[in-house]
Amino acid sequence: MRTWPAWPLWSLWPLLLLTACGGASKGASRPEGAAVDVVDPWVDPSDDLVTGVPRHRGAPADALVNAQARPIAIVGATVLTGAGQRIERGTVVLSGGAIRYVGQASAAPVPKDALILDGTGKFVTPGIIDAHSHLGVQAAPAGRGHNDGNEATAPITAQARAQYGYQGQDPQISRAMAGGVTAALILPGSANLIGGHGFTVAMKPARVTDEAAFPGAPPTLKMACGENPKRVYGEKGGPSTRMGSYATFRAAFLDANAYNAKWTRYRRTQKLWLDKKHRAEKLDAEARKRGAAPVKTENAPEPPAVDLKLETLAAVLRGEVLVQVHCYRAYDMGEMMAVASELGFTIRSFHHALDAYKIRDLLVARGIAINTWADWWGFKLEAFDGIPENAALFTEQGGRATIHSDSAIGIQRLNQEAAKARASGIAAGIAITEDQALRWITANPAWVLGIDEVTGTLEAGKRADVVLWSGSPFSVYSNAEKTIVAGEIVYDRQQGLPPSDFELGNSAFERNTLPGSLR
Repeated sequence: MRTWPAWPLWSLWPLLLLTACGGASKGASRPEGAAVDVVDPWVDPSDDLVTGVPRHRGAPADALVNAQARPIAIVGATVLTGAGQRIERGTVVLSGGAIRYVGQASAAPVPKDALILDGTGKFVTPGIIDAHSHLGVQAAPAGRGHNDGNEATAPITAQARAQYGYQGQDPQISRAMAGGVTAALILPGSANLIGGHGFTVAMKPARVTDEAAFPGAPPTLKMACGENPKRVYGEKGGPSTRMGSYATFRAAFLDANAYNAKWTRYRRTQKLWLDKKHRAEKLDAEARKRGAAPVKTENAPEPPAVDLKLETLAAVLRGEVLVQVHCYRAYDMGEMMAVASELGFTIRSFHHALDAYKIRDLLVARGIAINTWADWWGFKLEAFDGIPENAALFTEQGGRATIHSDSAIGIQRLNQEAAKARASGIAAGIAITEDQALRWITANPAWVLGIDEVTGTLEAGKRADVVLWSGSPFSVYSNAEKTIVAGEIVYDRQQGLPPSDFELGNSAFERNTLPGSLR
């Protein structure tokens, strides 16, 4: 039986168009190539390093602290840790934003003031993590005013940042919370060859961007190959072919390499100048004591101009950014791996990757993860070879696969998507375990986002991102009863969805304008 939402369906009319993937050194010169405002200082005075890359929102350890979180003990549930354990009639204790205990009830250190949640007949898992989402940057209700996912003004916009377009009051966020999602990578779309920085968020409503940021998450960069950039820029003067696309990639990174070398030379020259300056100051002080003429100091070397686009790409070459690449076809993934090898950067994961099963040995050998769907295929030419066994075959090869959404609808049912992908694998004779399927939506995407040290599994000492399910998370009849982010219950099925600003305003509109029969 299908369980319909408690709110009236007619009240969701503004949300029907939900969205998916679209195609300081003193005297340093002002940044160039910045399509967005510069919030962070663009030169770090401690070592004169350019910082065009978004800084971590605190240290990873900050993700484990939440003074507002009340102690919680989930007792008597089946616990799936995402780290290889299934614990029957287990207990999970949360306190201060972190997991304090996972195991049998008999040994559980339950605080006296803890909120006790009866888990009898229920399941507990790590929070779901979506490695590919556009929530907040393609917000609801859909429209140009809310669509900030693609800076489609140039094929390379590495300096753009998804965080600047993120709307923490997007009504779609609460729907994701109701699906057990606790974190996601919010990405620019795939119109551009290099679309800009991703934004790793904790899945909860936010008034301002910093409230949504996942503490300590490393910077990420969205790149894209194949049909989408060809289509968009084929109409804008190019590149219009894969030949032009890969030439543009190579040219951009060669420019970044030269830019990196320029700053390296400057820092070396500046260090020599500082040494000379300190010696000159010492000689000058001695000369003044003797009444001799002062010792002159050479002028400081002039720093290069700061270009935030090239600084981002230079940071990629330095290994400071996790590169996320939108690619469907095997030959596109192969060319991207060749370009990365030639230019000296590492690809963290391919997104969509419908042909990954064809080259799974090559991807696994390079430690590249894939983020894919359970069964999407055929919606454009480069998706024609998609198969529902893709994730299972990649996992059988020993690779890290994730099931992502790329959809404001799919993100609400990622547990069911993982169940579908597992079923497809089993039907094909691939013995995907319950734990492996759970990792597709928890531990593996945590690794893709670079936050696996603090979340993605249920282990003592990790962040309290947890879901309490009414039954097995792989059953279509199960629902997320409680979604917990950093130890706080952000969604409670008994209380319903927290309304967004838009929905509060919409409710007032309905009360005042709609006929009584529709209210």
